[in-house]
Amino acid sequence: MGERSDWSEIRDRRMREPGAEEAYAAARLAYQLGRTIRQMREDRGWSQTALARAAGMTQSAVARFEAGGTIPSLPVLERLAGALDADLVVEVKPRVA
Repeated sequence: MGERSDWSEIRDRRMREPGAEEAYAAARLAYQLGRTIRQMREDRGWSQTALARAAGMTQSAVARFEAGGTIPSLPVLERLAGALDADLVVEVKPRVA
């Protein structure tokens, strides 16, 4: 039987694979966006169903988005922001050296 790897070894090995860093960054962004939308929805006392209705989406689509399970398109972000009476701000800024 082979030796078992711990999580850090597996993570390190996978992060060395081509495209892994980009995929990780996209997943992190999707999670952060979902967390922000969930917090805004909860602050209003809305269910996922209520947000879905207001945004013209399904409850399951909202649930997947909030869990970071999908990388949203700009039109989806615009619909969610509009439903939450929020502004969608997308910007590209130079990195600080």
